[in-house]
Amino acid sequence: MTKANQNHWQDQLASLDQLLCQTEQLWREQPFKVERPQWCEYYPQLCDALLALDDSQLADLNQQPHQLLPWLAQQLPELGETLRQIEALSQIDNLEENELPAIANRFFDSVPGRKRAQIEAFTSTLGTVNQPVIEWCGGKGFLGRLMGQVWQQPVTTLEWDQQLCRAGEQLAQKHKIDQQFYEQDVLQPELPVSLTDKHAVALHACGELHRQLVRQGVAQDASRLDIAPCCYAVGMEGEYRPFNNFTQLQLQRDDLRLAVTEAVTAAPRELRQRDQDMAWKLAFNALRNDLSGVSYQTLKPVPKAWLKAGFEGYCRKLAEREGLVLPETVDWEQYRQQGVERQRAVMRLQLVRHGFRRAIECWLVLDLICWMQQQGYHVTLGAFCERNLTPRNLLISARREASVEAV
Repeated sequence: MTKANQNHWQDQLASLDQLLCQTEQLWREQPFKVERPQWCEYYPQLCDALLALDDSQLADLNQQPHQLLPWLAQQLPELGETLRQIEALSQIDNLEENELPAIANRFFDSVPGRKRAQIEAFTSTLGTVNQPVIEWCGGKGFLGRLMGQVWQQPVTTLEWDQQLCRAGEQLAQKHKIDQQFYEQDVLQPELPVSLTDKHAVALHACGELHRQLVRQGVAQDASRLDIAPCCYAVGMEGEYRPFNNFTQLQLQRDDLRLAVTEAVTAAPRELRQRDQDMAWKLAFNALRNDLSGVSYQTLKPVPKAWLKAGFEGYCRKLAEREGLVLPETVDWEQYRQQGVERQRAVMRLQLVRHGFRRAIECWLVLDLICWMQQQGYHVTLGAFCERNLTPRNLLISARREASVEAV
């Protein structure tokens, strides 16, 4: 790896870090938690433009998130150049795919269709695998089993769920793959296997799980790491602790959750259910505010089954759980309509935050990459599939410098 290649990622992270700090007033506040984000006061023309969007325009911007920052740049010409720079720094090229050998369809009988497409896309970008494979948080071992089949390498799958391990073992035996499973909490310091001179892979290991693989892989001198991160906030409380000390951006758990709020794979029914749940939560918040003076308080996840109880039943269940005493009479229709109107506004105002999702995700990934470079790895980054297959399509590929044939 040349000095220029190393500086490339550091420069990209430093630039993105500076620009995200400059624009945090736009993406930090959550419209769900506040009636109007503070930027509405600074940029009333943007607020008006968002609230004026019809349902079709809203759907278009939600379905094509790459258009959000350019759209915001048009609405905010004074920030246009800054937003265009953030958009450019968030562009990640697609990785080159290699054709996999023909594999009979029966090999994938137990693999859901979308998961099959993801593991094939992931595997096709790896090039030749010539070391034993460690599959991190592997579930039933779909990815590891495919890699074992393609490259005839032994595979070790680490997974904490006993039932998934047993199911994976049966599939490995059925297809005659040299694949071992260990029931393992990978956040524990001691692992049942060594990563030294191994090729470790993780497809959508969430949050602290993929960060732990980076730490363990580096500490144990793994030859190669291929990681597609996911759900960056999982396992983190409070403020994110960067791997590098030259960044200034401070991210909280809610900021990390922002990076993964896309719903491109959700069915229309799921989206309608999500919208109804949001509207009813906002209505309950309004009711609680009127009764107790609490403007906003975080709610634990609400069981989907509660939606079947109707609006009043939903709120009564929530009130009981949250310890809110309800009066004898409540104008339920008034609060329901208030929730619907708030949900309509929130869906539009939060487009501003959503415009920064990929940029924050890239910042998090680049934070890992730059640290791994400092530890002696040659690292590349690219998209291993299109976002309609999974929006979590970034793949970090790291190799020990000594294992890189050409630098």
